[in-house]
Amino acid sequence: MSYNLSSSYYEFFSLRANIWKQIDEGTHIHYSTYNMKGDYRTQGSLFNGAIHWFAHRLDLEKNVIIAFDLTERKLLDMNLPDEFGAELHYGGLWVFQEFLSLSGGNYYNGTVEIWVMKEYKQHSSWTKTHVLPTDAIPYRYFCPLTSTKSGDIVGTDLLPGFVKYNDEGQLVGHHSYSIRRYESLVTSI
Repeated sequence: MSYNLSSSYYEFFSLRANIWKQIDEGTHIHYSTYNMKGDYRTQGSLFNGAIHWFAHRLDLEKNVIIAFDLTERKLLDMNLPDEFGAELHYGGLWVFQEFLSLSGGNYYNGTVEIWVMKEYKQHSSWTKTHVLPTDAIPYRYFCPLTSTKSGDIVGTDLLPGFVKYNDEGQLVGHHSYSIRRYESLVTSI
């Protein structure tokens, strides 16, 4: 996605044809790939045949989720949950229990909210499933990556480490590793 003040255009790289192709959008809705605070969200999350990422919709001046349907080669956007009270620059998109999910952290109160979209593309189906405390994690940062079959949530902290919560939202493990050679910091709960 390329954006400047005068125009925007969307391209994708075709592995089959080994070329960049431009997406012809009939509308002139402009997105920028950063939110109001300037935090870049360039990594996408694959779900339901589409790549999803955060963007800022300039005409409405609000953050949204953009999805690029790989089959239809079309863009669509979805609104964040109405009651979403966390900051996007402390969160991300991921797949949790077979649902498109979003997480966002509140650094000041030491929590991470996890929301799932129970019915894909249905704004009213956003449901807050967890509010995870991060006060026991260094830098109070947690970004979910995946979930286990039993419902545990596994993610990363700001350090090179892993954090695990059980399905009830209780911290059950935290392991951080130093980036310095021959040094490690391991915390286990």
